Amino acid sequence: MLAARAALAVEPRASNHEVAYGRETLPTGIRSRFVDNNNGVTLHLLEAGFETRGRPCVVLLHGFPELAYTWRNQLLPIAAAGYHVIAPDLRGYGRSAPAPVAYGDDLLPYLPENRVGDVLGLVRALGYEHAAAVVGHDWGGPLAGWCALTRPDVFRSVVWMSTPYAGTDALPLDTADHPRTAQPGPDIDEELAALPRPRKHYWWYYASAAANPDMWHAPQGVHDLLRGMFHYKSADWSGNRPFRLKSWHAGDLAQLPTYYVMNLGDTIAATMAAHMPSRQEIARCRWMTEEDLDVYAGEYTRTGFQGGLNAYRILTEPRFDHALAIASGRIIEIPASFIGGAKDWGVRQSPGNFESMQHGACRRLLGVHLVDGAGHSLAEERPSQVNRLLLDF
Repeated sequence: MLAARAALAVEPRASNHEVAYGRETLPTGIRSRFVDNNNGVTLHLLEAGFETRGRPCVVLLHGFPELAYTWRNQLLPIAAAGYHVIAPDLRGYGRSAPAPVAYGDDLLPYLPENRVGDVLGLVRALGYEHAAAVVGHDWGGPLAGWCALTRPDVFRSVVWMSTPYAGTDALPLDTADHPRTAQPGPDIDEELAALPRPRKHYWWYYASAAANPDMWHAPQGVHDLLRGMFHYKSADWSGNRPFRLKSWHAGDLAQLPTYYVMNLGDTIAATMAAHMPSRQEIARCRWMTEEDLDVYAGEYTRTGFQGGLNAYRILTEPRFDHALAIASGRIIEIPASFIGGAKDWGVRQSPGNFESMQHGACRRLLGVHLVDGAGHSLAEERPSQVNRLLLDF
């Protein structure tokens, strides 16, 4: 698909980040451009099927450390089926980031409800009152779920990829005269650190002030850091054999690979350096060529990683626990589907979520699919299978 390249006509932009991809990056039929999303940010997006007005809209949302480019193998096949398909660089990522995001910057724009506003505003800016589907991979999965949960009038169906949707917690009932005492969960940091082989969970590491400089200034460079991250979580790494974990306790979580439950003293750069693929493995990797990786590395070298890491800060900081309380207890009513990689620990990393998604979180879960031969980057590792499942849905 990426063999045919063509230049795309775009307006010149004043700032360096607002430069569209060109002939060396995109196949014929995919356009790169910038759109004011009516929610305080100009988003860079890739789109296909834009030539004909009135087509139903499909929105593809990437995860971390990803970009709109993650969907390069889905854009044209979905457009060929009659859709206008759009894939934005989300707020803080890629060419939607006018400057690197700093740890001390305001977190409010990254809260779930504002991220839904980003997607909603983009859909409306493009002339649509609703989207036929919103599809999300990795961190794009929760965002797709929030879109479906809070604006089912706009987003008519939802697909999660890699990250199961476990639903929302119900707000306590009848507590005015009968206050409830909160029952604290296990202190995972303490439990993991106390193991015979001391460990730490990557959520809290990614939420720390150290994570962005560790990644941005990795000793091996951003290019090789990302190569290690994509390889280690893919089906190419033979150690990825996921299974159901029993509980959210250190003894069970410690069975996860070190990209999820790290050695206590290691940075993510050190973790990935220990699992760097060989030159032969890199040469055999057709789903992530060096040219593809150059696109990722170029963007993250410019922006750093903090824009994506902010999601982990919101996930782990107690002050944001009720960021979507307005939707507490709601069940997703629109048609839904889940696609994961059969060798992706992302499906199983949070004990119980895969099962909760199938038993109560969604009213109309029409399919649960695990793609053979795929790890975490399944849209890139197995594009034909993923495209078929999306179009069948």
